[in-house]
Amino acid sequence: MRTFSTFYIGGKWIEPATAATFEVINPATEEVAGTVALGSAADVDRAVAAARSAFPAWSATPVAERAAVLRAIGDEYEKRKGDLAAALTEEMGAPAALAGGFQVDLGAGHLSTAIGILEEFSFEEQRGATLVVKEPIGVCGLITPWNWPLNQIAVKVFPALATGCTVVLKPSEQSPFSGQIFAEILDAAGVPAGVFNLVQGDGPNVGVPLSAHTDVDLVSFTGSTRAGIEIARNAAPSVKRVTQELGGKSPNIVLDDDDLSANVGIAVGTLMNNSGQTCSALSRMLVPRHRVDDAIAAAREAAAALTVGDPAGDVAVGPVVSGTQFEKIQALIAAGIDEGATLVAGGPGRPDGLDRGYYVKPTVFAHVTNDMTIAREEIFGPVLTILAYDDLDHAVEIANDTEYGLAGNIAGADLDVARSLARRIRAGWVSINDAFDFHCPFGGYRKSGNGREWGEFGFHDYLEIKGILGYSPEG
Repeated sequence: MRTFSTFYIGGKWIEPATAATFEVINPATEEVAGTVALGSAADVDRAVAAARSAFPAWSATPVAERAAVLRAIGDEYEKRKGDLAAALTEEMGAPAALAGGFQVDLGAGHLSTAIGILEEFSFEEQRGATLVVKEPIGVCGLITPWNWPLNQIAVKVFPALATGCTVVLKPSEQSPFSGQIFAEILDAAGVPAGVFNLVQGDGPNVGVPLSAHTDVDLVSFTGSTRAGIEIARNAAPSVKRVTQELGGKSPNIVLDDDDLSANVGIAVGTLMNNSGQTCSALSRMLVPRHRVDDAIAAAREAAAALTVGDPAGDVAVGPVVSGTQFEKIQALIAAGIDEGATLVAGGPGRPDGLDRGYYVKPTVFAHVTNDMTIAREEIFGPVLTILAYDDLDHAVEIANDTEYGLAGNIAGADLDVARSLARRIRAGWVSINDAFDFHCPFGGYRKSGNGREWGEFGFHDYLEIKGILGYSPEG
């Protein structure tokens, strides 16, 4: 049993203003894994005040000193990788190999990327007689989700600290263990008091007062589109900057070539990774109409090869995060069946032999049309839909027929065709053959949000632009 009863505010571990707690459920067992204190508006006030007090000194700290602090964080992060991985498996069900691998490594990768960018970043540039200065925006409220906890914390905290901002972090109450360990890492690394603050809690009691706080200059949120809309409303009266990475229903256009079956198999495994709980998940697979049977056979084989079970063991797919999430996914699987999609693999209920835990069968639907519920709503579970296209123009039409626009992928051997299609997809992150790059800007169009994270582009949202006219009279 883990018990986290204090918050990290002003460089100290302090008791919360109220005695409320939250039981964290292990999704593999449905048993209580630990408790975490729940914050309130009073705790937010204390954390924001600490961040505001620390901002003048931290924002004036030379780049070399900020980089040294980030490197110290990296040293401490390396020491705690095992602890972080165990926490992720326990709090949100990530399989051990995923938790100790990509989940933890993403945080380390974003940190090393931020350090490299900081050491080369130009905070000033001369434009004729005008000096353009990029200054830290101020106090940042960072609200992160439960599905990739360290990734989402890292892409917010590290650029904010690198650019000279101070922060208040609110992790999801469903995955608070990793956030608490993250705060311990920053404390051990010697981050100056007040530069980083942690308040655990839920949306109504911590997220709302943080996003509405008049002394917070920026709110960065990752989560559902519904919650993002509420955060924007709460932030509006103070006219603060709001950046959001929200939902997705991303297309994966599989080209008509000899690699189609292999690409379908890869896509199934990728989608089921993290139990499908990824905002950029390529949950709509588009295949040539005359190759649908090939795609079905490949998808069925790939889904059958996936092992589902106790995430502490050697499995590919663990549980989804909660009973609420489990029931939502089950309802959407039922909707797919009711609306006439062909069930290729998986389906309702838990996998055989798993009577306890929030396990969902890796599920594939075929003969899906883009007006079906399972093609339009973000399922956020291990459910893949296969849609048919007549030609490449039709594929693009289907791909863009969504209220979202977070990600996309083109899978195929013809790079010229893939590059052309990638330009036509209305989304912020479009990969070719599942390419990956820490320096690529990540963010969405339309209801998938605004702003960009990752790499140098992750710095921009934390900076204000000042023009000093006449700085160099000679130009």
